[in-house]
Amino acid sequence: MTTFALARPRVVSRRLSVVDVLFLSTIATVTFAKLQWEIAGSLSLSDVVTGIFLAAFAFDRLERVDGRMPRVAAVAFGFFLAFLAVYLIGYFNLDTSQSLAQWAKGMFKFLLHFLFLVAGAALVVRRGERFYWITLGAFCGGVTANALYAVLQLGFAEVTGGNLDAAWLQPLTGGASQINIYGAIEGAKVFRPNALTGDPNHLGIELLVPILVLLPLYLRLDNAHRLSRPLLVVLAFLFLIQLATLSRSGLLGLGCGFLVLLTPYRHLLVSRRFLLPLAGVGLLMLAFVAQRADFFGQVLRSRLSLGGGGSSTHFVVYGFVPDILQQNPLFGLGLNNFSVYYEFITGRTNFGPHSFYVALFVETGIVGAVLFVAFLVWLFRRLGAARRIGRALTAAGDPVAAHVRPLAWGLTAALVGTLVANAFYLTMTFYYFFVVALLAITPAAVFGKRLVQRP
Repeated sequence: MTTFALARPRVVSRRLSVVDVLFLSTIATVTFAKLQWEIAGSLSLSDVVTGIFLAAFAFDRLERVDGRMPRVAAVAFGFFLAFLAVYLIGYFNLDTSQSLAQWAKGMFKFLLHFLFLVAGAALVVRRGERFYWITLGAFCGGVTANALYAVLQLGFAEVTGGNLDAAWLQPLTGGASQINIYGAIEGAKVFRPNALTGDPNHLGIELLVPILVLLPLYLRLDNAHRLSRPLLVVLAFLFLIQLATLSRSGLLGLGCGFLVLLTPYRHLLVSRRFLLPLAGVGLLMLAFVAQRADFFGQVLRSRLSLGGGGSSTHFVVYGFVPDILQQNPLFGLGLNNFSVYYEFITGRTNFGPHSFYVALFVETGIVGAVLFVAFLVWLFRRLGAARRIGRALTAAGDPVAAHVRPLAWGLTAALVGTLVANAFYLTMTFYYFFVVALLAITPAAVFGKRLVQRP
C-alpha cells in the first residue's frame, strides 16, 4: 500500500536573477503584438526578450555545468523534436520563393516559442511554488495592461475620433496601427478596441484565459483574504473589456470554459459572492447601453447575425481542407503557408485561415494534426495530474490545496475555451498559447513536491 506524507516545502528567500527577470518580462509581453519592428521580417518585443532569455538560460546552465532537466521539460522537448520533424518534412512540399519565405517566418517563430516552453518549464519547476505564482501573475498582469490600454484607446477614439496608436505606438515601432472600426450607424463610428493585439477578436480570445483562471481562485478565497477584492476588480474589468471587443469567438470560448467550471464550482457560481458582482456589472452595462439603446441594438443584431460576409468566411475556409488533403494528405502545404494557397485561389494576399484547425490540416496535414492532438492530450493529462495532487493535498490537510485545485480547474477551462474559440479564429499559433501551455504543464511538478511517497 502506498501512502503520501506532507513534505514541508523549502522556502528560499532569494532575489530574482537576470534569467528570472528576462523570463518574466517575456511572459508579461507575449500579448503585446503591436510592439514589433520590421527587421528581417516581423520581430516583436517578446521575441527579442525571448532570444536574450534563451541565451542567458543556456549560459547559466553551461556555467554551472548543469544539464539536469525535469521530466515535464524533457517531454516538452520531445514534442518539440516531433513538431520540428513534421515541419522539416513539409519543407519539401514548398514550390515557390513566396512559400519558402512564409515557411521560414513560421519556423523562426516556432523555434523561438517552443524552446521558450521547454526552458521555461525547466526554470519554473526548479524555482518552485512562489515563482509559479509570480509567473501566473506576470501573464495576467500583461493581459490586464493590454485591457487598460484598450480603455484609453476606446475612450480617445470615442471622444476625439482619433487614433491613440498614432500618438503613442507608431513613433516607437514605425508601423501603422489603429483601433478597429467595425462600421458606422447614422454617421457614428462603431469602435472595437484591439489594444496592443492585432485584432479585437485576438484580444477577446486572449482575455478569456485570465478570466477563467482567476475566477475559481477568487471563488475559493475567503472574503478577508488580501487578494479577494483585487481579484474581483480585475475579473469585472477584464469581463467588461471582453464585452467591448464584440468578439463572438471570445464570448463563445468564455461560455464553454464557464461550462467546464460548472461541474466543480456550481455551488459557488450560484452564491452571492459570484452573483452580486455579476449583477453589478450587468447593471453598469445596462445603464451605459440605455443611453444609446438604438445604436447598441443595431450593433448587437449585427454581431448576432450569421448571414454576413465576415461570418461566411469563417465557414468557407473549412471547404479548403478536403482539397488540400487530396494534394498533400500527410504533411500539408508547409508551415505558415495557408496565405500563399489562399492568394492563389482568391487573389487576397496575406490572409489567414480564420480557424486554427483549418491551418493545422492545410499546413501540416494528417500527421501534423495527429501530433497536435497528442500534444493537447498531454496538456490535459498534466492538468488532471494537478487536480489529483490537489485532492491528495486536501486529504493530507495542506492549506495550499485550496489554491491548487482551483488553479488546475481554471487552466482546464481556459484551455477548453481557447480550443473552442479557435474553431473560428486563429490565436493558438500566437506566443501567448505557449505560455498557457507552460502554465498548464508545470503545476503538477511544482506542487507535487509537497507530497512525499512512502510504502
